Amino acid sequence: MIVRAAAAALLLWIAGFMAFALFLPQPAPDGIATDGIVVMTGGRGRVERGLRLLEAKRAKRLLISGADRRVRPHELAAQFKAPMALVECCVDLGHESVDTRSNAAEAADWIARRRYRSIRLVTSDWHMVRARFDLRNATGDKLEIVADAVPTEPGLVDLVREYNKYLLRRVAALIGI
Repeated sequence: MIVRAAAAALLLWIAGFMAFALFLPQPAPDGIATDGIVVMTGGRGRVERGLRLLEAKRAKRLLISGADRRVRPHELAAQFKAPMALVECCVDLGHESVDTRSNAAEAADWIARRRYRSIRLVTSDWHMVRARFDLRNATGDKLEIVADAVPTEPGLVDLVREYNKYLLRRVAALIGI
């Protein structure tokens, strides 16, 4: 009985992992406008994508959640070749988060303060499922979240690690952690 249960659990894990790995989220169409953009730092192309969308007026403001405390707006503008006026007027640097869950909490506070009803979430394709789950938990069902995944080429180990983190996060949410 125990062997069958373990085999069934393994098969479920494998099936879930295959779906997770084969159907990574894709970039959202550029034409969609939202109230704000939230970029969760940690991977290439994320900040660039958020700044490009903001510059194209696809949102009013941009939050870069998980930014290093030492980063200053003028350094951000220089590094990503963004107009300083755009960064000064419309970019908020979130320095409070250290992981995906605290990124979501930081973003939820930012969203609530501005009373936004729609948000474009920008993060890596392999990270999007867990990031969106945590943001949804932090904000509730009334917020429209447009998932805008930055395409990457994750390795098998990265995908397994992220899938396991996602599963653990789902279990933790079920038991109220």
